[in-house]
Amino acid sequence: MPDSSSPTTVRLDKWLWAVRLCKTRAQATAACRLGQVRVAGQSAKPARSLSLHEIVVLERDNLTRTLRVLALTEKRIGAKQVPAHLEDLTPPEEYARARNARSEQRLNSVLDPGTGRPTKRERRAMGSFLDQIARENGHDRG
Repeated sequence: MPDSSSPTTVRLDKWLWAVRLCKTRAQATAACRLGQVRVAGQSAKPARSLSLHEIVVLERDNLTRTLRVLALTEKRIGAKQVPAHLEDLTPPEEYARARNARSEQRLNSVLDPGTGRPTKRERRAMGSFLDQIARENGHDRG
């Protein structure tokens, strides 16, 4: 539960970091500067004062989260305390869309040749190729 000594306004970037929406304060500031954060429908700067019951929209990682500010804090809180500080208004369809986009992105990276870690077959082919080049140059690879 938020304490009685909580401030009346807080910087937006501090609040995003404190309620664990961004891993670092620098990331929170960058998100604001890149236009990924809106408050009351308008793009917000990092130093914008945030008040209770305002609606914050955060667009990151293929996900648009809509949140209502329930409590203000400048200090980073534990994960179990986050629900007392914000209300997640994001529709479930948005989470499903983001999940599908991530899985599609993973699938595409696996299917594209030359991306990711080589398979066992590809490693053997590379080893044979390097052995052949070493023999041609008179070196022993091994």
